[in-house]
Amino acid sequence: MIRFENVGVTYTEATAPAVSGLDLTVPEGELVLLVGPSGVGKSTLLNAVCGLVPHFTGGTLTGRVTVDGRDTRTHRPRELADVVGTVGQDPLAHFVTDTVEDELAYGMESLGLPPATMRRRVEETLDLLGLVELRDRAITTLSGGQQQRVAIGSVLTTHPKVLVLDEPTSALDPGAAEEVLAVLQRLVHDLGTTVLMAEHRLERVVQYADQVLLLPERGAPARLGAPEALLADSPVRPPVVELGRLAGWHPLPLSVRDARRRAGPLRERLAPHTPGAPDMPQDPTAAGPVAEVTAVDVRRGRGTVLHDVGLTVRPGETVALMGRNGSGKSTLLRTLVGLHEPARGRVAVGGHTPHRTRPGRLLRHVGLVPQDPRDLLSAESVAAECRDADRDATAPPGTCRALVAELLPGVDETLHPRDLSEGQRLALALAVVLTAAPPLVLLDEPTRGLDYAAKHRLVTVLRELADRGHAIVLATHDVELAAELAHRVLVLAQGEVVADGPTAEVVVSSPAFSPQTAKILAPRPWLTVGQVRRALEGAP
Repeated sequence: MIRFENVGVTYTEATAPAVSGLDLTVPEGELVLLVGPSGVGKSTLLNAVCGLVPHFTGGTLTGRVTVDGRDTRTHRPRELADVVGTVGQDPLAHFVTDTVEDELAYGMESLGLPPATMRRRVEETLDLLGLVELRDRAITTLSGGQQQRVAIGSVLTTHPKVLVLDEPTSALDPGAAEEVLAVLQRLVHDLGTTVLMAEHRLERVVQYADQVLLLPERGAPARLGAPEALLADSPVRPPVVELGRLAGWHPLPLSVRDARRRAGPLRERLAPHTPGAPDMPQDPTAAGPVAEVTAVDVRRGRGTVLHDVGLTVRPGETVALMGRNGSGKSTLLRTLVGLHEPARGRVAVGGHTPHRTRPGRLLRHVGLVPQDPRDLLSAESVAAECRDADRDATAPPGTCRALVAELLPGVDETLHPRDLSEGQRLALALAVVLTAAPPLVLLDEPTRGLDYAAKHRLVTVLRELADRGHAIVLATHDVELAAELAHRVLVLAQGEVVADGPTAEVVVSSPAFSPQTAKILAPRPWLTVGQVRRALEGAP
């Protein structure tokens, strides 16, 4: 279905090709997962399939890419629209209508399909993706995860032969992600659709993949093959595979179910040990809280987005906010930086009421990295962003640049922020916020678009911040991140707090928010592969 013939892509002024020597065939009717570290050309490869490379992104394409027999060099994206459907990392940038139902119909209108066909497919897609209740909603009022489902739905209605998806579950809660992946699997199995997908959260998707297309570091050839074979040698691996490697299981498991069947002997080896946990501040009651939220209601229009929410955050504490898409996590973070005024209750950050405090003054007490980092990035280059951040925070010159070097090693500082990947933009925005070293750091989906290596660097930076007394509150659907980093987990549902407690207690008791290691080794509260490794090595 998709044929790459000695394909290479080189962008103008780049020192090395983004993709080179790619020669393989993606068969029809299979779900192929694109795997590799950040920067190896996954997005470039996806864009070459749908024709964005070279027609819109620029650069030089060598070799030949054909999709269902059509050469992408001679067919522009609009001439491939009936064959290839594409969902990018940032769905909001691609929406062209105002409401959910109109967006689902737009692609079919462009192809000139009959109204009766359009109506039937819209209804089918609303049901498939759980969007029925949102059909009349304005897209701008949806949560990030809801927008992602609409973006996927707008592609599905055209019934393409090939689906190209770049991080399709990155903004979805675990339940919604499973629903989307189940839909994709149904399209593959029942309709013979070919799906080519890049996704950093391999723990979510690898069990659905028929094959893996591994793009290793530049210079090594790409490989296409069975997931269990290629992931053994891959530089990026999900926790279930890491645990299998640690335990010496062969073949490596790809699903929690397969791993649990083999985990008996490992549970016995771990029986004498106790899982470690992130160290809490020595005495969290000794210092006053950096933030207090007391019986807060927040309304948007006629609806109540947060109801009777309470939260106290102390120095050195890391709190993970979890819950379904639209549960109020982002609203709570935005309330802490004064972007929403409570209808009832009290919010205090560093002794200030956020919505009544000037932004320049509040910057010394709290910083927010939003889901869309473009809200923070306005300069013409990475270097200019760093200079502006140093100036705004009155920090010594080079402070932001040092943070960027830690979070994004090797990044070209002359690049415009829009030319960075989604994960790189998030890392740059985090560096900008951390330049001011606020006592309270807020992060909204901080691992979206990050591979495992980048996530590890992020965890290292955030742990160092917590060790220095900074409080961290992060809204996340990444259960592995919460297990690795958070002291506490607070779960929101329909704007209300339904759970608040130590991470191990909250996530182990929740099928939706439990990490892979906990599911495999239950009922003992082992949360991460790192905990298991330290126990087996006899480390304290």
